[in-house]
Amino acid sequence: MTDPLTSALLPAIEAELKRQVSRLDAPRTQPYHEMLTYHMGWTGEGAGPEAAGKRIRPLLVLLSAAAANPNETWEETLPAAAAVELLHNFSLIHDDIQDNSAKRRGRPTVWVKWGIPQAINAGDGLFVLSNLAITDLIAGHPAETVVRAAQILHNTSLELTRGQYLDISYEKRQDLGVQDYWPMISGKTAALLSGCCQIGALLGGADENTQEAYRSFGNYLGLAFQVQDDILGIWGDESLTGKSAASDLVEGKKSLPVLAGISKKGKFAQRWAEGPIKQEEVAEIAQLLASESAYASSHEAAKQMTDMALNSLREADPQGDAGQVLTELAARLLGRAA
Repeated sequence: MTDPLTSALLPAIEAELKRQVSRLDAPRTQPYHEMLTYHMGWTGEGAGPEAAGKRIRPLLVLLSAAAANPNETWEETLPAAAAVELLHNFSLIHDDIQDNSAKRRGRPTVWVKWGIPQAINAGDGLFVLSNLAITDLIAGHPAETVVRAAQILHNTSLELTRGQYLDISYEKRQDLGVQDYWPMISGKTAALLSGCCQIGALLGGADENTQEAYRSFGNYLGLAFQVQDDILGIWGDESLTGKSAASDLVEGKKSLPVLAGISKKGKFAQRWAEGPIKQEEVAEIAQLLASESAYASSHEAAKQMTDMALNSLREADPQGDAGQVLTELAARLLGRAA
């Protein structure tokens, strides 16, 4: 995004993240600090915007705050924006270990470079920094508001662990259906986005009904985004997504299309039960899955979640330049024209 507001927010977010991570910049722990700056995309080979990611979550915090109250000074909300991004990156470091992922945004993951024990500690460090960052809100907000923001952050952390538990436990289960999918991605993907929007609205001084509308928007945004990602993980254009469309089938992910296909108890379910899908089978299996309505049903689910996200955003009634940018960001993430 290249609008003036986002162009101002992104460097401020990066500066605040670096300020928070600098708590570990001490002589005896320089290599530890380097692990975090590497993971955040600031140092090491391949460092830069591609390695850092898009910072969608902190943007949602700042835009929600400013859209809820155009008179709100977004600078005072920066610690919360940093907190959610640090929490997100803690989860990524631990996910990479648990998923045995050797690459993150095209670079070796922290556990590959420094080993699993140090990577676990690096993830723990980001988690603690996240919790410290949220308390820095006290400089610009009443204590009771800061406590409430911290409660939302902590509840979000708990939801992330619930979602991750379900995701890991699903790997060896063969009795799953579509109904099992939604609780898992509600924790893994939607919880943090809903927390970002709720915290932002809270810090913007919105009333409880408006805060709930922002929370609901973030929740459905996360659900829609994950379903769309699942669709792209099987039928996506590799030149557009930047990742192999074959990977989700080969890796055996219990994505929504896969669970929809299994529930049909047809040829796809039979093949799935026989064991891992090989690379050379992917095109045929993807076509089989589509022929059994998995693509259509997943696409319809994505549309439903998208409609609910946009309805919640309209209910929140975001104001000012931030409201316009937030609406445009939502449209882009949801794959719709603004």
